[in-house]
Amino acid sequence: MRQSLKSGLFSAVFILSMLAVMILSLPLKAQTAIAQQQTSELRGVWLTNIDSDVFFERDSLQKALQKLDTFNFNTVYPAVWNWGYTLYPSKVAAQVIGKSLDPTRGLQGRDMLQEIVTEGHKQGLTVIPWFEFGFMAPADSLIAKNRPQWLTSRRDDTKIVKEGTHDRVWLSPFRPDVQKFIQDLIVEIVKNYNIDGIQFDDHFGLPSELGYDAYTVALYKKEHRGQAPSKNPKDPEWLRWRANKITDFMKRVFTAIKANKKNCLVSVAPNPQRFSYEYFLADWQKWERMGLIEDLVLQIYRDDLNVFFSELEYPEVKAARKHIPVSIGILSGLKNRPVSMQQIKTQVQKVRDLKFAGISFFFYETLWNISQEKALERQAGFQQMFPKPATYPSLLAGWKG
Repeated sequence: MRQSLKSGLFSAVFILSMLAVMILSLPLKAQTAIAQQQTSELRGVWLTNIDSDVFFERDSLQKALQKLDTFNFNTVYPAVWNWGYTLYPSKVAAQVIGKSLDPTRGLQGRDMLQEIVTEGHKQGLTVIPWFEFGFMAPADSLIAKNRPQWLTSRRDDTKIVKEGTHDRVWLSPFRPDVQKFIQDLIVEIVKNYNIDGIQFDDHFGLPSELGYDAYTVALYKKEHRGQAPSKNPKDPEWLRWRANKITDFMKRVFTAIKANKKNCLVSVAPNPQRFSYEYFLADWQKWERMGLIEDLVLQIYRDDLNVFFSELEYPEVKAARKHIPVSIGILSGLKNRPVSMQQIKTQVQKVRDLKFAGISFFFYETLWNISQEKALERQAGFQQMFPKPATYPSLLAGWKG
């Protein structure tokens, strides 16, 4: 019996040793692929042209993507619709806005999105373009000036919504012509680029103080026997009616995406449900229940760790995790709001302890370029967090919660 046990142990050790030798004899990329099979975790980052120049030079963009791969990130969410312009050459934008591309000098003569798709895929990164501005636009933008009928307003007919120091206006998500424009932009990207998914956030809704423009009020009256909407923008029925209209549009967008590319993931990166719904009419809990979300990255940009921890435990978050990969968006800093590497590590560890699908950081520059800590210290921190590669947890690749 003892001899048999010893013989079995020897055989097991021999087999494991042979497997190790076989793996080590494989090319490096194959070894990496095997290692990746052992860990599935979203490691994403948002790239934007706000407080960042990463898009504006081909070489710097390429190096940024290579660096992300070096530090074992696996997903990028590049903004493609910001400041009232597309960040890629767009025939749809040319027809509606009069400009096919953001006029910033560094973008001219290039297709920034195609560069990200090509280099990103070369580095093994999942590429999911992000509609950062959604229905929002700068108050002085071409689209606001040329399409004033598209803008929505408060009860007192004011339209400007402050975002920090910036004056914003909002396109009405209830108008068919506005919906067509936004959907056409989305479909244009899905059809023309080899992307892995497309992402929306709370800006795919509308600040709940808005919606009192003439078109929307007339539509509401038509569906309520002539009754006008409540004077209280937070009135439950008025909130629900507008949120349902946005949900209907989200369903049409989802259907259009899948009709053009069935393997294009639909990703949403909202705030916690209560805030998204009450302040932006973005009822992502309902979207998730309807099967309109295939990748949820919940933005929890909190310095108070107790608040951060509690928002991971909301019932709608737990419910979503039963169906789809749910990851957590963590703030790595803003231009005027630094976040320490220690806070980032603590939040990442909590997300891992609770076995979420992964994390994504807002935003690229504050990973290591904009910080009160030295770049090398920040990079060492990410190296400790992500010592080995990991695969992107895709619902379409057989992800299981």
